[in-house]
Amino acid sequence: MKFTNMKWSIALTLLAAMAMPLGVAAQNIATQRNQKKHHIHRVIDLGTLGGPGSVVSTLEHILTNQGAVAGGADTPDPNPNPGCFSSIFIPDCSVQHAIRWHNGVLTDLGALPGGTNSFAFGINEDGWVIGASENGAVDPALGIPAFVAVLWRNGQIKNLGTLGGSESLAGDVNDRGRIVGFSTNSVPDPVSMFGFATQTRPFVWEHGVMRDLGTLGGPDGAASLMNERGQVIGQYFLNSTPNATTGIPTQDPILWEADGTAVDLGTLGGTVGTTFWINNRGQVVGQSNLAGDATFHAFLWSRGVLTDLGTLGGNNSTAFALNDAGEAAGRGDVPGSQTHHGTLWKNGTVTDLGTPAGDPCSTANSINSQGQIVGDAGVCLVGGRGWLWENGGPIADLNLLAIPGSGFHVGEAKLINDRG
Repeated sequence: MKFTNMKWSIALTLLAAMAMPLGVAAQNIATQRNQKKHHIHRVIDLGTLGGPGSVVSTLEHILTNQGAVAGGADTPDPNPNPGCFSSIFIPDCSVQHAIRWHNGVLTDLGALPGGTNSFAFGINEDGWVIGASENGAVDPALGIPAFVAVLWRNGQIKNLGTLGGSESLAGDVNDRGRIVGFSTNSVPDPVSMFGFATQTRPFVWEHGVMRDLGTLGGPDGAASLMNERGQVIGQYFLNSTPNATTGIPTQDPILWEADGTAVDLGTLGGTVGTTFWINNRGQVVGQSNLAGDATFHAFLWSRGVLTDLGTLGGNNSTAFALNDAGEAAGRGDVPGSQTHHGTLWKNGTVTDLGTPAGDPCSTANSINSQGQIVGDAGVCLVGGRGWLWENGGPIADLNLLAIPGSGFHVGEAKLINDRG
């Protein structure tokens, strides 16, 4: 299997901001952006490992403030695993390895002995990369190659182990070297959160020890993201009884404090809630179903209070990102709920970020400490062009802010660091 079928992924390119305003050669760009002041950017192809494609995970810390990137890239070797994954992003069936890119150097991080594929889901400012690797074993219940959580550090790969089951995955690492993710255990589970035969449990790994974070009593859970204070977010099943409206057990968003205390963040009345980001103040954003599970809204959780962030007049909304100032970014349906626009929630105000000219939909994917926002726009839920919003807007097509000649079309912008 490939690990890109577990999380959404995008084509691996990097937009590097230049420390200069637009010059005479780019005056046509200035006209199209309504004279708003932006920087020009270089589009850098991060390359592959000899195969046809490369990807990064999304909604994780995969880009550092130093410009290092973690993800996965294809090798020239055909994937020997039966049913190997082929996506619309990389339509092939090649062996894929975790990679780290920095200052023009693409490093093949390799896989565990006996394993074939690996993928990176996070990187910290010290260059620690985490993710998952096949280990040569086969999941006895599923009959597919097993994968386990790993850490790449100082040129070495370390198997982080499991909580007694066959599989695990590391989803995030902070600058203190704390790692979070999920692992199977040995308890049979007919409603496993990820389709495994046994329970899925969130873990924290620190100083060589993997510890089960627990789930407030439910059978399954997963930790996905963490801040520099060591607070962790994820979701868990409250029980093992599927709901008639969703077909799965009630799923609540959850926060684990640095000391391991678990806090159920609750929902907005429905039976499904999901976390997407946590800032260094311990505030959390995500998405929750409303009563009846027919619609969902973005939420902000702060100091024990869950707030419905609302929409742009339509039925649904989602908050994907949050900076340390408490500014959230995502998307909201406009009236009629046939299209959605990138959305900024700031100081109690909901701002429609609009779309680039001619596009029906847009989604905001990331916001940095300066309030710069990036996202994608185009056909709804498909995308088509990456964009940048700053200085009060409007949205600027990144293809018009890039130095000509790269040969690339920027179809999506997933993450922006504090350097822009």
